Amino acid sequence: MMRAIVIPQFGGSEVLSLTDIAVPTPGPHDVTIDVAYAGVNYAEILFRKGVVPDLPLPFVPGIEVSGTIREIGEQVTGLRVGQPVAALSIAGGGGYAEVVTVPGQLVFPLEGEDARDIGLDVAAAFPSNVTTAYMLVSNVSRMQQGETVLVHAAAGGVGSAIGQTAKALGAGLVIGTVGSADKIEYAKCLGYDEVLLREGFENAVMELTGGRGVEIAIDPVGGGMRASSLRLLKPLGRLIAMGNASDAEDVSQSVNELWFTSKAVLGFNLQQMSMYAPHLVADAARKALALVAAGKIKVDVTDVLPLEEAAEAHRRIEERRSTGKMVLKVRQ
Repeated sequence: MMRAIVIPQFGGSEVLSLTDIAVPTPGPHDVTIDVAYAGVNYAEILFRKGVVPDLPLPFVPGIEVSGTIREIGEQVTGLRVGQPVAALSIAGGGGYAEVVTVPGQLVFPLEGEDARDIGLDVAAAFPSNVTTAYMLVSNVSRMQQGETVLVHAAAGGVGSAIGQTAKALGAGLVIGTVGSADKIEYAKCLGYDEVLLREGFENAVMELTGGRGVEIAIDPVGGGMRASSLRLLKPLGRLIAMGNASDAEDVSQSVNELWFTSKAVLGFNLQQMSMYAPHLVADAARKALALVAAGKIKVDVTDVLPLEEAAEAHRRIEERRSTGKMVLKVRQ
């Protein structure tokens, strides 16, 4: 048996329960990992609330981990027992536990010149957010050198990686927005040229760009931010929807308006892509890890909480009291 945080029913953070469950064994294409740290993400809050469709209960959340390989499935190559690794457990969850099963394709060794100096706490905080940031900037927006990028929730887990990734891949002006003034200085340390308060940001963005607007807007907030961001796009600009942290009602958009204004709206969901095209996610994760190892992207682990305080970690995210990344320490 092993310790795990379980969602027995959908609801608030109080439903998270620390319990003992059976230790998993790997399938032929999987590995099991003795988890050292598990990253905490807004996606896990969506699991807990029942927003993600067809989620079976009880469910162990946790979409990214670090640790050492425990067992290897018979079809897995290039990995070994005892190897220190980071991994994306987003396809099936399970990271908030002492042992997790992960597809071998989404396991990333922490050895060699590219990654050996990355601590396990930081390694647990990179697979979801930095991989997402890399795919948003390269695969989804197809950012060109020198383009202007606008990112909402710039001080959050994903936002703290997007600005740095955009700069590392050749963006021009990178603008971030935050929900409160106390997060401005923090976000400025994470690759952003300018950081604005979300309230009234449209006029400020137009001033910063000389009235021209931006090529790319990345929105994990949702609601009215979608429409505001779309207005700020230049022709051939791309708005990327990749979250709904505001819990706002969905917004509608005229496709004819996109036609007449030569703008695009794109979506990105890391879980869906990890199931549909794991090879693309794995390639992006390896490139993202190389940027972290080279010091071009800083993964800022701001809080480390024990596994049993997972509910407190969720509350901090929901109450917008967090910056950077939180991780849960699973093993002592």
